[in-house]
Amino acid sequence: MKKLNLREIKKSKQKNLQVLTCYDFQTASMLNETELDMILVGDSLGNVMLGYDTTIEVSLIEMEIFGKAVRRGAPDKFLILDLPFGSYSTVNQGLQSATKLFQATKCEAIKLEGAFPYQLKLIERLTQTGVPVMGHIGLTPQSVHQLGGYFTHGKNETDAERLLKEALALQAAGCFSIVLEMVEESVATKISQELQIPTIGIGSGKQTDGQVLVINDLLKLGPKTPPKFCIPVANLYELKKELIQKYLKDQRH
Repeated sequence: MKKLNLREIKKSKQKNLQVLTCYDFQTASMLNETELDMILVGDSLGNVMLGYDTTIEVSLIEMEIFGKAVRRGAPDKFLILDLPFGSYSTVNQGLQSATKLFQATKCEAIKLEGAFPYQLKLIERLTQTGVPVMGHIGLTPQSVHQLGGYFTHGKNETDAERLLKEALALQAAGCFSIVLEMVEESVATKISQELQIPTIGIGSGKQTDGQVLVINDLLKLGPKTPPKFCIPVANLYELKKELIQKYLKDQRH
């Protein structure tokens, strides 16, 4: 499958773009052979690969290491990397962090959370520099403590209006696409209809222009129950455990 480019993605409204996270070379090699549209090296690697309680602990160096591994495995996929917490607290810091990650990993785009004025300015500067940016609003895991936990956003009119304004501002700043995480379905639908760029939903209903899921949740690679919006297609955690147990039993006889 031919690698998507930015112009094609921007035109992919209502094309049901499919995005999965990936963090390692072998999984990336497998995804490179599928019809998957885009790969996200998310800072969720802190939870599923490194065992951190939140994504806040993930460093820029860790994002670079995992990003390089995925790039080596999936040279034919449009690759997006998260900017981790604390790496874009100011415009100048964000420019340095994003350009370093973009250059070192050879990814096609950077994703960052939020739509505060300085973040909008950072997006403008990055796109002017030549770094494509994907936005992210709704539940922003890097702000989990400030938000007060994980919950659905846009449940009241004020919050819904704020989300729409943020989405429009991100589009105006130069984002080529926006992730809507845990946004009330009717609000996510309205935002998707209002924007000219594609929306990628996660736990935000089926009316967005695409979906992104954590591959570890989709395949149930870990012991924890995936979020309710993700229905696993397999239970590889239990399958691998059974196979190892059988191998050990066979070796002892």
